Amino acid sequence: TLSDMIRSVNIVSDQLITSPLVITGEARGYWYFESSFPAELLDGNGVQIALVPMQATSDWMTTDFVPFKGTLSFVQPNTATGTLILRNDNPSGMPERSYEVRIPVTFSARTHN
Repeated sequence: TLSDMIRSVNIVSDQLITSPLVITGEARGYWYFESSFPAELLDGNGVQIALVPMQATSDWMTTDFVPFKGTLSFVQPNTATGTLILRNDNPSGMPERSYEVRIPVTFSARTHN
């Protein structure tokens, strides 16, 4: 299960977020490649508004959980909600080795269309 691969993420479902958004958590060493993995933020229409690497903050060459940290900076979208996606770094490109965690988020108050 995904909870066996990534845990303790500081962003919870439907959390109100603002930019810059600091993301922390722990992922198994094999979630990383060259000490990082991608995090993506989508607006409510599925449009990418940010993509940055989450960096391991200790040795990632292990099968144990490794803490990570990263900061997403983004322009406030015109949608009230969006999705934060944490993906394992999958240099093989093989779909069966691709995993992701999707966390629905809410953007700070603004006039939404």
